[in-house]
Amino acid sequence: MAVARREPQRTCIACREVAGKRSLVRLVRSPEGSVAVESPGERLAGRGAYLCRSRSCWEHALGGATIGKALRISPNSGDIEGLRRYFETIPDTGAEEA
Repeated sequence: MAVARREPQRTCIACREVAGKRSLVRLVRSPEGSVAVESPGERLAGRGAYLCRSRSCWEHALGGATIGKALRISPNSGDIEGLRRYFETIPDTGAEEA
């Protein structure tokens, strides 16, 4: 008899909501100090942080120091621009907050 495994839970760094790991986007600080988005099924080495797929969470995280605090780094402008480009390609699956 197969036992159902629970999905690991992670917290969004912007809205602080807990969700299944697979439903969130993982940001990774590489050992070299750059910030990248982990693709589904990929496992990058480095410190990670998770974000919901909602526009409000990405805007909050990209607009302030949220990513820097979570990854314990000061992301450079190139990293932030790369995250913005990625953010624009994903569909908004979260509810917009009023």
